[in-house]
Amino acid sequence: MGFFNKLFGKKEKESLDQGLEKTKENFFTKMTKVIAGKSTVDEEVLDNLEEALVSADVGIDTTVAIIDRVEKRVARDKYMGTSELNRILQEEISDMLVGGSSYDFTSELPSKPYVILVVGVNGVGKTTTIGKLAHNFKKAGKSVLLGAADTFRAAAVDQLTIWSERTGVPIVKQAMGSDPAAVAFDSVQSAVARGTDVVLIDTAGRLHNKAHLMDELSKIRRSVQKVLPDAPHEVLLVLDGSTGQNALEQAKHFTAATSVTALAITKLDGTAKGGVVLAIANQFKIPVKFIGVGEKMEDLLVFDKNEFVDSLFSLK
Repeated sequence: MGFFNKLFGKKEKESLDQGLEKTKENFFTKMTKVIAGKSTVDEEVLDNLEEALVSADVGIDTTVAIIDRVEKRVARDKYMGTSELNRILQEEISDMLVGGSSYDFTSELPSKPYVILVVGVNGVGKTTTIGKLAHNFKKAGKSVLLGAADTFRAAAVDQLTIWSERTGVPIVKQAMGSDPAAVAFDSVQSAVARGTDVVLIDTAGRLHNKAHLMDELSKIRRSVQKVLPDAPHEVLLVLDGSTGQNALEQAKHFTAATSVTALAITKLDGTAKGGVVLAIANQFKIPVKFIGVGEKMEDLLVFDKNEFVDSLFSLK
């Protein structure tokens, strides 16, 4: 049994399988054509496999890397049959992804309060992800505080306030147009005073000016460090998996603007482009920590590369 079955139970594994259904159907339809009438993995099979991976939004660079690995296996094993191709693909894709995952919301935090700065463009599910994280941490017995530092959009503060009420965790907010860095400072200061375990800070999701984005995130970081010199302890970039290669472009902007330490990829349940998870994880070498596979609070799952690849290749 894999990671989810050991740590979370069967329900989460089923959520992952269902969330990747559209991606699996898209990929497996093409995979069936790849091996139709073939008994061995030859050049034609590899060419068709490359096309199938690209169409699942695995991306050119990552697809080339996967094909190169498979070609080496074929050359080494000489007479590899197409029946073995799925297993070989799973092994090679899992091997090239950054790390596994042993993340557990119930584990002791390395710092208290543990400050997570959440970044990403508007519309990717950033605020919803924060709400789901708050739910998971609270469910695990941690105290949580939300910081509404996306002060440029009234809807962002309102939405985070709704999540605060839904999850039953306090929120620090100021009027629209307030200095985001001041909200971040107040949030961390309040968490220290309350003895809070986890602080989740929302940030503005504008990408029109990379220099401005960098300045704003740097200012927030400096404000937080006035209270806790080693904070933020995590910079979590949220990306919308349904946008495919556009998510890669967003990742480029944000990783250039700030030191992103972890990724959350959302909306995988509504897309056939779930292969973008492989592209993002491989290209940026930043661990994917969470994936979103539905609307419910329980539908934010801890990412485990082996379970993800297993679900991707297990079409029922």
